[in-house]
Amino acid sequence: MCIPATDPQAAALGGPSPLPPLPPLFEESGRQLWNRNFRLFFVARTAALFGDGMIPVALTAGLLGAGRPASSVGYALACWMGPLAVFVLFGGVLADRFTPRRMMIIADALRLVGASVLAVTFATGNPPLWAVYALSSVAGVGAALFQPGVASTVPRVAPDVQRANAVLRVSEALMTMAGPAFAGVLVGLASAGAVYAANASTFLVSGVCLFLLRLAPAPSDGTPRGSFLAELVDGWREFTARSWLWGVIAVWTVYGFAVLGPMLPLTAVRVTEAHGSGTYGAMMAVNGAGSVVGGLLALRLRPRRPLAAGAVALTGVCANLVVLGLGLSVPALGAGQFVAGAASAFWLVMWSTTVQTHVPPESLNRLHAYDVAGSLLMVAAGRALAGPLADELGAPEVLFAGAVVNVLAVGVLLAARPIRRLERIG
Repeated sequence: MCIPATDPQAAALGGPSPLPPLPPLFEESGRQLWNRNFRLFFVARTAALFGDGMIPVALTAGLLGAGRPASSVGYALACWMGPLAVFVLFGGVLADRFTPRRMMIIADALRLVGASVLAVTFATGNPPLWAVYALSSVAGVGAALFQPGVASTVPRVAPDVQRANAVLRVSEALMTMAGPAFAGVLVGLASAGAVYAANASTFLVSGVCLFLLRLAPAPSDGTPRGSFLAELVDGWREFTARSWLWGVIAVWTVYGFAVLGPMLPLTAVRVTEAHGSGTYGAMMAVNGAGSVVGGLLALRLRPRRPLAAGAVALTGVCANLVVLGLGLSVPALGAGQFVAGAASAFWLVMWSTTVQTHVPPESLNRLHAYDVAGSLLMVAAGRALAGPLADELGAPEVLFAGAVVNVLAVGVLLAARPIRRLERIG
């Protein structure tokens, strides 16, 4: 997450001052970044993220259009998220055993099959709910097999890891906006089946691009591989051996539960009730625009201590929580969403780059899987409890509590010496 754009702010984040001019993408550093492998990986990630953004719209339109109850949409999305959270740890071990590229191609093949079957069933009739839930679970398993390999592939396809992460974050923000918008238009022009057909095509594009990657063999420490369970335990041992890593994730579990989890559903409820669903959609677009700006700032700012810089940036999320809690005007809500989006993107680039450059390649997939699993479970729990807590205590109180937790989390991150003083590599 992010704030700075001026020299004094960059200095406060630990970055160089004065700032160097932003290099064009096609100068020397840009040419080094946009090599053949990175271009293919970028297209693969962009296509897959675009496809992921279609899924909620396709499920909602398909199930409600078939006369199914609204609860079926939630169950279908849970069938997608549950396997992702549960199986991502196994995906990390499999990626280390069989190479991340191979597992990501298999994952795309699974998601291609699942989306294709859903496209046919929605186009030809009213699919039974068990089939929708089962195929959504297949997509979740595919995502679990895919996700761990992303972290270890970025350093292998890009000479400048931070710049690559920033470019991917900008792409993710744009696809988060474009995927649902495209799906909504396609539902209006055709049907949910057409959306799933388009969704399937994105996984085909992703799989082909990953198949065309030409990567050198991953470095290995030469240690013979143990059993599946032994490798899972070894990954946990590597995870707990790095105090900065488990320290950030420990803070992030609380942060995900108390801040990130409640923020999205309570934003949807409060903005929609006060200003209508159109305004809520606009707020999400503004948040996405902020994420783009945060990614672009991460292209420019290269703080010496990236986790400290990212922690300072996280204070920007407080503005959004307070504005939502106070129920201020639409312009104020937009400003809060923009700052929160930029802050989130900047933090995520700093965090991803730090993990990818400080963790040994042979352990990176498993450690990233522990990160993803913990984050998903706590954010999901926070979302599930946001409504009941808001009913019991009041939505403003829950949002203000989240702002307090946000400040405390930033304080802990900056107070912990291994996190605060960890320096960038490269």
